[in-house]
Amino acid sequence: MQRRPRVAGVTVPLFSLRTRASWGIGSISDLLPFAAWIADAGITLIQLLPLAEGSGASASPYAALSAFGIDPIYIDVERLPGFGEDRVSALLDDHDRRELASARASARVDYAVAGRLKRKVLRGAFDDFYARESREQGELGREFIEFMTKAAPWLDNLAVFRALKALHGGRAWWEWPAPLRDRHIDALAHAQSELEREILFCKYQQWVADRQWSEVRVALRRRGVELMGDLPFMVDRDSADVWAHRDQFHMDMSVGVPADQFDEDGQDWGMPPYHWEAMALNGFAWLRRRCAHAGHLYDRFRIDHLVGFYRTYMRPLHRRRDARGKLVKGVFSPATELAQRAHGEMVITAMIEGAASSGGALIAEDLGSIPDYVHPSLARLEVPGYKVLIWETEEDGSFRDPKAYPALSVACFGTHDTDPVAVWWEGLVAKERAQAAKLLGIPAAKAPKGFSPAIHEVLLRRILGARSELVLLLMQDVLGTRERVNKPGTLGEHNWTYRLPASIEALAGDAGTAAKLAMVKAAVAAGQRRLPPG
Repeated sequence: MQRRPRVAGVTVPLFSLRTRASWGIGSISDLLPFAAWIADAGITLIQLLPLAEGSGASASPYAALSAFGIDPIYIDVERLPGFGEDRVSALLDDHDRRELASARASARVDYAVAGRLKRKVLRGAFDDFYARESREQGELGREFIEFMTKAAPWLDNLAVFRALKALHGGRAWWEWPAPLRDRHIDALAHAQSELEREILFCKYQQWVADRQWSEVRVALRRRGVELMGDLPFMVDRDSADVWAHRDQFHMDMSVGVPADQFDEDGQDWGMPPYHWEAMALNGFAWLRRRCAHAGHLYDRFRIDHLVGFYRTYMRPLHRRRDARGKLVKGVFSPATELAQRAHGEMVITAMIEGAASSGGALIAEDLGSIPDYVHPSLARLEVPGYKVLIWETEEDGSFRDPKAYPALSVACFGTHDTDPVAVWWEGLVAKERAQAAKLLGIPAAKAPKGFSPAIHEVLLRRILGARSELVLLLMQDVLGTRERVNKPGTLGEHNWTYRLPASIEALAGDAGTAAKLAMVKAAVAAGQRRLPPG
């Protein structure tokens, strides 16, 4: 397998991007000014979190209404096809404008406000589009029809599901009337007729999102910038995919993870596990389509909870907890290590082939409790795994030198689920700080407890000097800030609402930020990684 160039990337959720024109949340179009600005740090890859529309139960991008498509909240509503900015402004009243100004100034993403305002504009733009194209189909109408035809394998189910969910007040599909719940042909045909316009509205939003995404991808490729995505392990039980393909899932089970040294109770996620035997009958067709779709969106993408594709841990859905409220012991599917290895390689091979059909490549999130056979298996499949510096330690507690990481790997300080490196450094106890100082090549006595610019620089040079072909820095690690994207095991507005500390325009004009970006770029160059052109 031909190795990719050595590059440096940044992990930043799309919702975190911020320009003066943003509507309180990052938009697809914001990727262009972000890429132009972050090039000053030598960054040539942008990793995003999942983009599909959330289930509504939380802001987590890992519980989605569908494994396909893009959440309409990311659409740039001031760049809609055939609908000018002046017409967008005319759709907003004074209350809307006050809410928009507040959302733009907010330090956190307000999904409710951003979603409501964007839906209002998208609805108005769609009504205009529908009326115009119904009279006389033009170039945009023909483009829309072409998109609907091409995306039909996933778009038809998503659009009908979305319309039915709205009709039933957002209730889960298993609470709908039985004929719709169970997808009776006559009931679906009647619903599609009655809800035709609402179904078309959903398809219109996906067309606009895909159109903007494709334009941005072309522009980023011209700049030499890659996009990396994130493929969640599962989809939500209340999703278009489970509703339409429930034979591909164990509907009577719930997926999770067993107890380990970090979590004595284990975890349960409430999502239905894959029915591997049923999926194997059609060559894992749904997973192949899913990875092909990811390849359409990204140059490469991370497979969340990779070990779950080797062995899926599950408990009975309605008997997940015992009388004490503790999670019951579950089972692995497949059950034996030999079967798990063979099964995982078969599934991941299908996913590799699905991604390759549209030009994408896989990266394995192989963190946590991983069986010994997984890493050699991934090496045989030539799929890169993760090397997280703060967890890469020897038996004596010393940190492993990143120069010893495999070339086929992704090196980083942490992920969106961990503290930024500044918080990690300041939380080290004396013995750990001494080991970290040894890794950095400085005397333990001279290693400050505080996260200084000097420590920031030497840490950047160490990680960017890794042997790994790709190094990912959290946006917070670039800026040396301490905000967190998500804290697993907790709920609240502190999760999934992180925004850049200021607009990209303001950050670009800030001398202190420019100095930090220059420091990162020097470390990228010292690590002999590809720099942006020009």
